[in-house]
Amino acid sequence: MNIVAIIPARKGSKGIKNKNIMLYKKKPLLFHSIKTALKLKKINKVLVSTDSEKYKLLAKNYGADVVLRPKKISQDNSLEKEFLVHAFNYLRWEKNYKVDLFVLFRPTCPDRDINDLKKALNISIKNFKKYTSVRSAHMIHNPAQKNFKIKGKYFTGFFNKTLKGEYHSYPRQIYPITYSPNGFFDVLKPQYFMKFKSKKKLWGNKIFPIITKFYKDIDTKNDL
Repeated sequence: MNIVAIIPARKGSKGIKNKNIMLYKKKPLLFHSIKTALKLKKINKVLVSTDSEKYKLLAKNYGADVVLRPKKISQDNSLEKEFLVHAFNYLRWEKNYKVDLFVLFRPTCPDRDINDLKKALNISIKNFKKYTSVRSAHMIHNPAQKNFKIKGKYFTGFFNKTLKGEYHSYPRQIYPITYSPNGFFDVLKPQYFMKFKSKKKLWGNKIFPIITKFYKDIDTKNDL
């Protein structure tokens, strides 16, 4: 089985300029994901997908392979499937390398525990035929039914059309546990998503859960 760790690192970012190379624990964010992925023996290749020559040089110096992606799939509104399809085709047709699994390492999650990763990867390999994708997530205190959005000037619930009364004030114990996806570990299967032309068809309807502790995602300077 050919398993590729893929690390998306475009240079544009609305939250923090050049976020993927901002220093975290005295090293660029990109460094942490590359070095962690290289420690996993069952990963055959570590590939950085970027639109930046500067990022390309950094990634190569840290030991990763690099594919330069077009600007048109490196925009704020670009979807994850676009760079995955680009990377798959690059490896398949330019490097004669067919990928069975992409393990997605987002640079914004730099504190991954290596033992947790080994367990997650082993579970993903063992259950390969049972899922269309794998996502990591952690449990959140309040279920989705007890969360709010703001409409106009006031709070309103997310389930007004399907639940009656002040459902958002009911005891949380009556609702199913809610999980929030994090950047720790995701797995995508080319044999699934390459079947579809749609950019929006990626994860499928059999998303296998990897439940983790809370992992911080770097989204603002306050997170650094």
